[in-house]
Amino acid sequence: MKIRGTSLFYLGGVVLLSFCAGIFVFGAQGQASQTESHIVVYLHGRIYTNDKAQPWADAMAVRDGKIRCVGKIDYVLLECGGNDPSAETIQLKGKFVMPGFNDAHVHLGAAGAAMLSVQLNGVASVEELEKRIAEAVAQHREGEWITGSGWDHTLWPDKKFPNKQELDAVAPKNPVFLVHVSGHVAVANTLALQHGEIKPDTPNPPGGMIESDSGGAATGMLEEDSAMSLVSARIPDLKTDQRRRGIQMVLADAAKNGVTSTQDFSDWADFLLYAQLKEEGKLTLRITEWLPFLEPMDQLLNMRAQGGTLDPWLKTGALKAFTDGALGSRTAAMLAPYSDDPSTSGILTNDPDKLRTMAIERDKAGFQLNFHAIGDRANRVALDVFEAVAKANGPRDRRDRVEHAQVIAPEDLPRFAQLKVIASMQPSHETNDMRWASQRVGPDRSKGAYAWASLENSGARLAFGTDYPVEPINPLRGLYACVTRELPDGGPAGGWQPQEKISLDDCIRAYTSGAAYAQFEEGKKGELKAGQYADFIVLSSDLTKIPPREYTKTTVLLTVVGGRTVYVQDGSSLH
Repeated sequence: MKIRGTSLFYLGGVVLLSFCAGIFVFGAQGQASQTESHIVVYLHGRIYTNDKAQPWADAMAVRDGKIRCVGKIDYVLLECGGNDPSAETIQLKGKFVMPGFNDAHVHLGAAGAAMLSVQLNGVASVEELEKRIAEAVAQHREGEWITGSGWDHTLWPDKKFPNKQELDAVAPKNPVFLVHVSGHVAVANTLALQHGEIKPDTPNPPGGMIESDSGGAATGMLEEDSAMSLVSARIPDLKTDQRRRGIQMVLADAAKNGVTSTQDFSDWADFLLYAQLKEEGKLTLRITEWLPFLEPMDQLLNMRAQGGTLDPWLKTGALKAFTDGALGSRTAAMLAPYSDDPSTSGILTNDPDKLRTMAIERDKAGFQLNFHAIGDRANRVALDVFEAVAKANGPRDRRDRVEHAQVIAPEDLPRFAQLKVIASMQPSHETNDMRWASQRVGPDRSKGAYAWASLENSGARLAFGTDYPVEPINPLRGLYACVTRELPDGGPAGGWQPQEKISLDDCIRAYTSGAAYAQFEEGKKGELKAGQYADFIVLSSDLTKIPPREYTKTTVLLTVVGGRTVYVQDGSSLH
């Protein structure tokens, strides 16, 4: 049964899920084929432990989903049960082994939906976008919704937003809704705007904007969720089997890219689907689910009680709120107007006073707070709220977070460490955004953009992720961005704002143990040491011995989560 690049094969009651060049192995009851009750010994590897006390090892023993010991081969064989006749031995053949990546910021549900919709990532012009929509029209009945995501107008020659007329030209009889790569703006055609009851006199909703032309008619561009939802709320929900199919494809994508844990913000229906997969033994990724900050307190408490907070595979975590939009769409809230468009300073999507009042209440109930903030004004709002919360409710180990933290005013940089706020950032955003970021914010504010080194040097903790599906889930792209700050194909020489580079070790740490700290799971994962979860990957190249330009050419040979092998690259001998 073919499913968009995925195949299912049934062999003697065992399901093998083949995705691209890899194989995902499950037993007849859905459990991974590697059992957790016996010892598995991994020998002759170059094991990067991420443990400063013992940074390298040759061998590792795993039992009951955890690392039993790691060190020299003789030690593992003689002291850790490696010579037990029932032990399974896997020869690593000198390959580079490291902790599995913990992506600190993803949207798995949106990624699953994107897998099933029109893929627009990388389209080089509005004409190419129109071509893909026309192809989708040919596969839909008249009147059916056509959705898509991933378009980026900054890749186009004129760098202008698309409009409804361009969509109407190829889809006059189907409502069309296409979300920008940032997720913060979308374009709709005339039929979709009609479904959303958007008329010339429709006012801008709070925290959003309906773009209009000189005559007052909507152009089709909707900025921020409050405006986008006028149309998106009319799109029929995915059926359960569709949602499940998309999520299974996402799980395969994560395993193929060496991601063993994620911190996710998706719909509650997606969380319930993850729970179903877990019960079936088919969850191959650890997931901590964020809850929507703006939901009523009783609903948040019910969701936390229902989803739990302790399960090592699936649980609820922080509350996610938004303070602004995105830099590419000029909806990120800035302290001063945009350098390339003085008519706007972006959008604050929530009233700061309301955020502060609600944050104090939710913090008192024991919730961790995650605020999306990209512009320097939004970052200041987030820090001000966190400061007010601590003052109102007293000291405790909060680990509140700013998600993205892309442009920060110089005077606010040290506040992250002072307030013990975690900077949860996505390095691959910088590699893409540097094409136009200086134009948006100018040379002075650029010095506070994607400021990994400045934050780290000030004492702030970093947690790295990808914002999948805004960016591909491949963390190796982020490692490349960390150490080079160059475009994917190289340049500028020395990197953009090179003073903000950080070392490979620090970047890996932010993607592993730093991300674990950000979800209160330090000591449980992120390092390869005795007692931690056996979540690790084997790579085709030793990252410490190759130039950074080779990072993105490196592939994952093996992914193990909780001692279970969830991915083996096709043709690899490591299984």
